[in-house]
Amino acid sequence: MFVFVCARCDAGLTVPLSQVALPAHARQKYGNGVQLPVLMESGTFAVDPDPWGGPWRMWDEVEPGEAEARGIYAPVRALSDSPAGAVVIAPGDIRGTRLILENCDGACCGLDGADGPNLACAACDLPVATRVDDCSLWQAARLSSDAVRQVLVDGVHAEPSSWAELAEREERTPPFEPVATWGGPLGSGHYWSWSPRWEAAAGQALAHLLVASEGQPVRVPGGLTADVFQRALDALLPADTPPRRAVLAGPGAPLPEAGVDILLVPVHPRTGRTWTPDGTAASAYLVPLPLGIWLWLVSPQPYLPVPASGGMPREVLRDDPLPPRPNYLFRADQETFTHTLVRLPAVRSPWMRTILENITRERSAGIF
Repeated sequence: MFVFVCARCDAGLTVPLSQVALPAHARQKYGNGVQLPVLMESGTFAVDPDPWGGPWRMWDEVEPGEAEARGIYAPVRALSDSPAGAVVIAPGDIRGTRLILENCDGACCGLDGADGPNLACAACDLPVATRVDDCSLWQAARLSSDAVRQVLVDGVHAEPSSWAELAEREERTPPFEPVATWGGPLGSGHYWSWSPRWEAAAGQALAHLLVASEGQPVRVPGGLTADVFQRALDALLPADTPPRRAVLAGPGAPLPEAGVDILLVPVHPRTGRTWTPDGTAASAYLVPLPLGIWLWLVSPQPYLPVPASGGMPREVLRDDPLPPRPNYLFRADQETFTHTLVRLPAVRSPWMRTILENITRERSAGIF
């Protein structure tokens, strides 16, 4: 367990926290006027390896070779010049700070961090963090890596859970969920949607699937996996060559057959490492998926009704009849897809650049 303290005066800024992997949806912006929940589970922190927020430089202002030195292999609209390595926590886990009011303007329904750090150390006034809670953004507090220090408070080393333990006790992430909206003419409300977490995870995985395809068609398993990936793969890849096969693989799943080229595998929620197969499948390309989503794809759970009696409050979603599927086809999150793809060295190949340019010019056949 660690706490984070002010780099200037050593005042404590957080409750004790344990480190976990950064969620795939950490940079997602979802919809318009949507109330997204807290990004990080209370009591945890993750480190974002990439810069986030301003100041920004447009792509044509970047020196040759600078982007690749920062792990970006294709043009982007702008590069962030903020310090990398921000510590991302739940807003409720921060302590000893005050708002910097002059850095809290311009957002729609809350704080978006566009004006730079908006939380200062209450003891010495050093800007130390950025709180984000605006509509359509996951709520989080980002501690600036150059303004805080990490202090060990519990030296007991806890081994990460094994894959078998995780597969047995980890909660599955449902593909559909109610999405809350801010108040409008009719007040606040909900609508049934594909899960924002699934859309972000699919954007990340789709970038890896394109790299794994090597420019050939890709076929994924039928059912929900095909609902999530196949339409995008068919739109982005050619159809005139033999397809490469992608299958789900991981703890407790059947061993992949010989000749499988691509494996959709889970990511350890604490360490961020992908599950790795043994034997002949070890040479396959590993496409990462959050564990809760991978578990659902491997063993989908039925939606079971919950008995209820009495009147149904107006703000409560009904469970009778059972919630329907969303009335639109699944779409991967484009910003997560692009953020991932430009950081994979294979994007430098001409056919990958063409795909990226077409998506940037909104020629993506409605798949995002």
